[in-house]
Amino acid sequence: MKNGFTLVEMVSVIAITAIIAAAVAVFLRVPLQSYQDAQRRAAITDAADTAFLRLKRDLQTALPNSVRVTNNGAVLYLEFLPMRTAGRYRAESPSPTVPATGSDTCPDVAPPAGTADGLADENVLQFGVADDCFTTLGNLPDRGTITASDFLVVYNLGSGFANADAYAGGNRSQIVSIAAGAGGVENVVRFNSHTFNLESPGRRFQIVASPVSYVCDPGAGMLSRVSGYAISAAQPMPAGGIPVALGITACTMTYDVVNQRNSIVSIWLGFADPGGGGAVNLFQQVQLNNVP
Repeated sequence: MKNGFTLVEMVSVIAITAIIAAAVAVFLRVPLQSYQDAQRRAAITDAADTAFLRLKRDLQTALPNSVRVTNNGAVLYLEFLPMRTAGRYRAESPSPTVPATGSDTCPDVAPPAGTADGLADENVLQFGVADDCFTTLGNLPDRGTITASDFLVVYNLGSGFANADAYAGGNRSQIVSIAAGAGGVENVVRFNSHTFNLESPGRRFQIVASPVSYVCDPGAGMLSRVSGYAISAAQPMPAGGIPVALGITACTMTYDVVNQRNSIVSIWLGFADPGGGGAVNLFQQVQLNNVP
């Protein structure tokens, strides 16, 4: 007698196996789909968190009172001037000079020829008259990052303040060089000759790079970062840049001055998975120091 199975038995087994597989698939489909959706939402959230971290890190380097927001339809532009470094300038009264010898000597000499009081020139930052050099109080941090394309800014109050708006240029001058000063404990800052009219109450100055803009374009589904363009009194709407986040479906950016010392940038971004894996909406607020 031979062992084996009939065609009817084989068809029966195939049919039963198909029924069992279909039943298992019904029970597994929903958990598997949920798992895939959760994975996609987690990926979207990670991308959003990365974008927010980049924004927050950049904004915390912003020159006080330099953040501004504008829009072109649904496209939003958030611009600011990033600081390279900051410090304090000498503000002692300079030694009076005999008219024939000129004014402030840069850097210090002791004593400069022709000073009326016989004392060394303090090499202060002068206000109300053209100046092109001053000595800092202490060494500047991150001095090695400063380039000749950066700018000196003093007492920035922002848009609408005459001689105190870095975008308009009344309190801004391009850096020429920054060198070690006497004893290696101070720096000599040289800049294009400029007349600064408003003195900082805290004797502070900042050195800033060219502007940075974050451009949120829901139509293109992208948040991008644009840099390396010229400072302009009117806020520009720069194109191009480096993508920071994709899948953007909506965005809101606002800048609010809380008081004389603080302001808040509020950012809301909507993200969606192009593959249909879901969407997330995230909100972030960044507190900024407004003290110039």
